[in-house]
Amino acid sequence: MNDNPERSIPLEQLERLLAAIEAGGRAVLPGTSRALLQSIVDAAARIFGAAAASIALVDEARQELEFKVSYGAGSESIVGKRIAVDSGIAGYVVMTAQPMAISNVQQDARFNQSFAQSTGYVPHSILAAPLLSGDRVLGVMEVLDKIDAPSFSIRDIELLQMFAQQAAIAIDQAQQVERIDEALLLGLRQAAAAGQVRLDALVVPPGDGETAELRRELLELAGLFYDIGRLGAAERRACLNILETFREYARATTDPL
Repeated sequence: MNDNPERSIPLEQLERLLAAIEAGGRAVLPGTSRALLQSIVDAAARIFGAAAASIALVDEARQELEFKVSYGAGSESIVGKRIAVDSGIAGYVVMTAQPMAISNVQQDARFNQSFAQSTGYVPHSILAAPLLSGDRVLGVMEVLDKIDAPSFSIRDIELLQMFAQQAAIAIDQAQQVERIDEALLLGLRQAAAAGQVRLDALVVPPGDGETAELRRELLELAGLFYDIGRLGAAERRACLNILETFREYARATTDPL
């Protein structure tokens, strides 16, 4: 039993911080970005006069599309559903990175009939656009069944691409912030592991000023990331830009020629 509280507190704090971050989870989208995406889907459905609309994102690790937000018919059952990244019309748009409009999905071999039936809503027409960030396809946005017309027009395709562009910006910002979270968690895990193997790496005698300062800076950095995560999307993006600039500077000054 360790009867010296001073020597055990820093490691315990670090372990509690790591546990709290992992328990909180890291969704693909922070709440504010999810709300923004929902507002984009809602607005698109209203402007097109569509019966339904949705956004699905690529899960690269599982090679699947996961539906994140939706509007209208079938919206309650489609959110959270997954399909193979190359399945259906949504998968085709992701694989080709091109928008498309289909006036009668029953006549299109790419239409995933069984998946549509599982949502409780089988559309007649579909308008879909990829969510692009540079050369990356983040996902797909779909609008289903224009209520006052049998099919979607060329103008509709152009308009949906504008909505998809705004959605892609929100998603890209959220994923950039998530990468910061992943880097923090990795650092905390490594620090916690080092503390379990060698307690003097994190819990040191008062005379070891250099390691004590490193420990203090690590905990302070964790607190800063926590505060950054509570900021708005624009502020988080600004902080990320600063960190990326510093990282490039550090690489340029430390990497061998």
